[in-house]
Amino acid sequence: MVDEKKTVNIDDAEIDRLFEEYRKTKDINLRNELVNRHLHIAEIVAKKFVNRGIEYDDLYQVACVALINAVERFEPNKGYKFSSFATPTIMGEIKRYFRDRASLIRLPRRIYETSSKIKLATEELSTKLKRPPKIEEIAEHLGMSIEEVLEIMEASSNYLPQSLDQTMYEDEEMTLGDVLGKTDENLVQIENIEAIKMALDKLNPLEREFVQKRFFEGKTQREIADELKVSQMYISRLEKKILKKLRDFIEGVKMSI
Repeated sequence: MVDEKKTVNIDDAEIDRLFEEYRKTKDINLRNELVNRHLHIAEIVAKKFVNRGIEYDDLYQVACVALINAVERFEPNKGYKFSSFATPTIMGEIKRYFRDRASLIRLPRRIYETSSKIKLATEELSTKLKRPPKIEEIAEHLGMSIEEVLEIMEASSNYLPQSLDQTMYEDEEMTLGDVLGKTDENLVQIENIEAIKMALDKLNPLEREFVQKRFFEGKTQREIADELKVSQMYISRLEKKILKKLRDFIEGVKMSI
């Protein structure tokens, strides 16, 4: 028992030494060694999230990336063990991965469950037959009709997200991104102009006259002050007041849309 405790203490001291050295040198080999020594943490955490609609291999990959980030961020001088820091870090990253996946279109439960059975059957038959199975072989293996298998496979593929860089046709370079609609900048400009017109209607005659001279005729505050026979300070305050009134009105219009 005494020897085991000594071994644990030596291991902990060695880990701390490696972290301290890595913080100083940023040696990639040291980082890889630290990651390899703690891969069991990624494995344990990933297994906690299995059977939730995402395959273990994907979860383990996310956990390993989170483990690398944990090694990068860990500060041994804080007084706690790396495992205490890495475990919640990895769990948080996996939960974030689930949230990101949840934002995609979800398969109906029936399609998802049957699609999983078809995938498993395909793997089993591929191993058994030493070749990819035919649709009728999958259908017979699952006790389903060929039409049902084809329907589920087609439905599943329709719910998969597609890359915007994916080509539309094999012999053409046009991608999905090329055919997607884009924001018409002219429409945005029209909306802004209409909003400004509505806002100008809310100004009194003096304020509209100021806007005409200042922003359409390009006159300075001094020139406008001389024409209206008022001080430049008054014109400066008037400009701030008008701009605030226009800004508040336009923002109100946008929020109501």
